Amino acid sequence: MASGGEAPESWYLALLGFAEHFRTSSPPKIRLCVHCLQAVFQFKPPQRVEARTHLQLGSVLYHHTKNSELARSHLEKAVASSESLPQFEDVKFEAASLLSELYCQQNLVDSAKPLLRKAIQISQQTPYWHCRLLFQLAQLHTLEKDLVSACDLLGVGAEYARVVGSEYTRALFLLSKGMLLLMERKLQEVHPLLTLCGQIVENWQGNPIQKESLRVFFLVLQVTHYLDAGQVKSVKPCLKQLQQCIQTISTLHDDEILPSNPADLFHWLPKEHMCVLVYLVTVMHSMQAGYLEKAQKYTDKALMQLEKLKMLDCSPILSSFQVILLEHIIMCRLVTGHKATALQEISQVCQLCQQSPRLFSSHAAQLHTLLGLYCISVNCMDNAEAQFTTALRLTTHQELWTFIVTNLASVYIREGNRHQEVSLYSLLERINPDRSFPVSSHCLRAAAFYIRGLLSFFQGRYSEAKRFLRETLKMSNAEDLNRLTACSLVLLGHIFYVLGNHRESNNMVVPAMQLASKIPDMSVQLWSSALLKDLNKACGNTMEAHEAAQMHQNFSQQLLQDHIAACSLPEHNLISWTDGPPPVQFQAQNGPTTSLANLL
Repeated sequence: MASGGEAPESWYLALLGFAEHFRTSSPPKIRLCVHCLQAVFQFKPPQRVEARTHLQLGSVLYHHTKNSELARSHLEKAVASSESLPQFEDVKFEAASLLSELYCQQNLVDSAKPLLRKAIQISQQTPYWHCRLLFQLAQLHTLEKDLVSACDLLGVGAEYARVVGSEYTRALFLLSKGMLLLMERKLQEVHPLLTLCGQIVENWQGNPIQKESLRVFFLVLQVTHYLDAGQVKSVKPCLKQLQQCIQTISTLHDDEILPSNPADLFHWLPKEHMCVLVYLVTVMHSMQAGYLEKAQKYTDKALMQLEKLKMLDCSPILSSFQVILLEHIIMCRLVTGHKATALQEISQVCQLCQQSPRLFSSHAAQLHTLLGLYCISVNCMDNAEAQFTTALRLTTHQELWTFIVTNLASVYIREGNRHQEVSLYSLLERINPDRSFPVSSHCLRAAAFYIRGLLSFFQGRYSEAKRFLRETLKMSNAEDLNRLTACSLVLLGHIFYVLGNHRESNNMVVPAMQLASKIPDMSVQLWSSALLKDLNKACGNTMEAHEAAQMHQNFSQQLLQDHIAACSLPEHNLISWTDGPPPVQFQAQNGPTTSLANLL
């Protein structure tokens, strides 16, 4: 204890020094740190010291313990006691920001909003805090799916940043708004806003890492916009720029010099997170284009990077990146004939979603969609129907809805069940590519033509089937949609074979086989090899027919072995799950190990 004659500053600084020493020890001694800070109150400190100590205690308890109630109590006292203090902005606004975060964690959003609004109202003379609190409230509205309010706040932030002379933070606000407008599919508003952002980014002269990070943000929005529209070929120049940009960033050293304008004290994402994000959009592109080995390569790189980052950083965005990467590679595995591995990775997504209710709520529809695709691959069509129906119930995302409906229609067509005809025609009417198609995606519209062609083929209406499939080919060739091209070619080849036009059939099946081998797509390879065997047999080409039969046998064996391996895994029981959170008892047990198993 300090003696009565000692200046208050000395005992305060001593206790603060001890608290910081215990907090930064290895391992941290949080209990002793908290004791030192609590001891400050025994000296009846001035109001400023009291408010700051409540903030420090609230912060330590919030970040380092599970005692959220005590953290909340200290932060509420920090907010209340700093309210009447003049020129005490750092404590006042940090306490409000942290307390709002804690309220959101406790699902007390209605307490967080007015607190942030009040702090925003009184922080206009403090550019850093005003911008930060606007970002925070916009994020809160985004999490609540109130994108209109979030966009309004980001617009206010952009104008404020312009007034205080921060073109850098103005660009951050505008790019964030552009991201939300893309999510809302307000494309007419997105285009002029992205054009303005591009001009601001190019004209801004400042810290090279900050400038390049703005360019990455801008290019990521452009690339995802193209990919959402299914324009796999058109996106290539933007994607190349993005990849060059991230290489530039990785060679730059972080500049420790702080910006002169306090409103510029923001970073969009850490360099390492940006790197993973660029891998992620590259995987998305490779999967859509049908370069599945390239998708695998970049997924492995991204997951290794994520594994390293998650050892040091528990940021929720890393788990989101991980789930999206796994969702894409699972679809690739199902195409390449690795169903057992895909099923184990679906189980890994379940585990990640179990750890975060928010992650599960935003990815539940995708998870059921993946299970539906897996069910198709193992010919469990009733389960596929149940999974897709569940996914439709859970999604409000138009592109995902259209993707699910397209796959559900394919299930009904393959089943050929007359009782499902009404459901099938109802679905096809809702994704009619000749009329008002529900989304602007080039890829999904091409897939809708393919589904129409498939139905016409099964119904024996071959002229109509050829019209639909030629439309698919025209669209898929325009945007390098290799998998749709391969599927359309082999189906056209099958139609010509049925019609007895063996030459034309061969002209379709041979390129389909070549493309399917390049992807590689096991189902199309199996289908093509069966057709080549029959074609060559019909034409009297004994040697070629034997080679094709051997190929068909090899593909059949591979697919059969994988089918047996997948269906024997405990995770296969997930195909029956259609309600609530993922069942714990079906998580990975002693199934075959994969190259990714240890990364997660």
